[in-house]
This record gives sequence, C-alpha cells and structure tokens, in this order.
Amino acid sequence: MVRLFDSHCHIADPAFSEDLDAVIDRFRASGVERALVVADPAEEEPNQERVFRLVERHDFLYAAIGVHPHNAERYSDRIEETLLAYIAHPKCRLWGEIGLDYYYDLSERSVQREVFGRQLALAAEKGMPVQLHVREAHGDCMEILRAHAARGTLSRGIMHCFSGAGETARVYLGLGMMISFSGAVTFKNAARLAEAAQTVPADRMLIETDSPYLSPVPLRGRRNEPAHIVHTFERLCQLRGETPEALSEQLWKNTCGIIAPELLRER
Repeated sequence: MVRLFDSHCHIADPAFSEDLDAVIDRFRASGVERALVVADPAEEEPNQERVFRLVERHDFLYAAIGVHPHNAERYSDRIEETLLAYIAHPKCRLWGEIGLDYYYDLSERSVQREVFGRQLALAAEKGMPVQLHVREAHGDCMEILRAHAARGTLSRGIMHCFSGAGETARVYLGLGMMISFSGAVTFKNAARLAEAAQTVPADRMLIETDSPYLSPVPLRGRRNEPAHIVHTFERLCQLRGETPEALSEQLWKNTCGIIAPELLRER
C-alpha cells in the first residue's frame, strides 16, 4: 500500500479559496493521507486563524507556524506573542518556516539572521522541531545552525524544499536535519538535486508539495496542490531504484516521526 504525507503545503492560501474542499478530496483520493499546513503571523495578511481553523476541522491535517525570512522586518513582540500562543496548540507540530532568503532579499539580511536566530532559540526552549527555508544563503545558515548547536539551542528539523547538492545535504544531515524534496526534483535542470535525492539516506528523507508553488513535471505552470505529490514521489522512486511500497512506507515513518509520532504508535 502506498500512503504519503505532504510535509509542507499552503492550502489555506487564497489560491485555494474557491475549491478547497475539492482539493482536499483529490489529495485524499490520491493516497495522501496527511498534510501539514503552514501559517505566518507576519504576512501582510496574517493567516494563522485561517490555517488553524482548517486543521481543527480535519483530523488528517497538522499545522506549522513561524515568520518567513521574507517577513523578518515585521517581526515584533506582538508577533512573538502570537507565535508562542499558537505553538502551544495541539495540532501545531513545527516552528516554521523560518530561515534565510538572499535570493529575493525582501528583508534586510542582518534582520533575517537576527529573526532566524531568535526563532531557533525559542523553538529549542519549547522543544519544537523547526522547518527551514534557505535560498542562496546556505553559508550563513550553516554558521547560525552550528552556533546554536554549540549552545545547545538547536532543535532537530527539516530542510524544507531542499534545492542544493548532495554535499550541502550532508552538512545539514550532520546538523540533525531531515531533507525534504519538492516538485523541483522533477525539473530537467535539477541534476545536482537529483544527485542529492539519490544519496540522502532513506531514513532522513521527506516529501512535500509547497503547494500552490513548485508544481512538478508534467504540471509545471499550473497551481500545485497536495494530490500532485504523486509525480514527485514517482521521480524519487525512479532516482533511487526503490519500489513505491518500500519508499512510501519509509517516507511515512520519517514524516510521522517528526510531525505526528502518535500515528506510528497506532499501527
């Protein structure tokens, strides 16, 4: 039996406002049994209430919350209070997505680093795993993670939507991170990412859509949704030479282990 867990999606996004029920029906029919929905109280239009209403309505959905590096300049005491309140929610399982994004530079880099470090420390204090967004900033990210590891303030976590090479993945693995692959691994120009997908240990991998973004081949250019994860999964099976049954079961165990360990106890 193939069962999948979308470890990162944004189905509370306005992109799904007109057909969310149908989106949920499609992913449930496709073999996606669980999904994690991401909230950010520092968005221009904060979405945490929408995200948590959604996950409260469906027992197969979980939540994460954190301030994305794009929004780091809006971080404040009030935002931090909101984060801490929602982190205590029983359906909230990750602090994220947090990190550094030097590709768009929508917040000053020094502010990104400060806010990233603050959230890493709070996550460790609360015993919460982290979900990291890193783009064009791996050097600084690794330096920050190493500093927190040395201080004992680094939680285990997930490299969301990993897009680097195998060598980069190995560094993050050494820092206790899991590596999550998105539809980007299906792209024709993603040779280094494909190599990483072949070499990451099976028990350290996750899979995600990041929907509505990053639709996999053959659906590039269309709105992504959790049901489309099957194309990413098929590509991972091909790259690794593993059967769908074996790989899906390993991915399921990995994802439940960090997001929903109670599911492992049920089976």
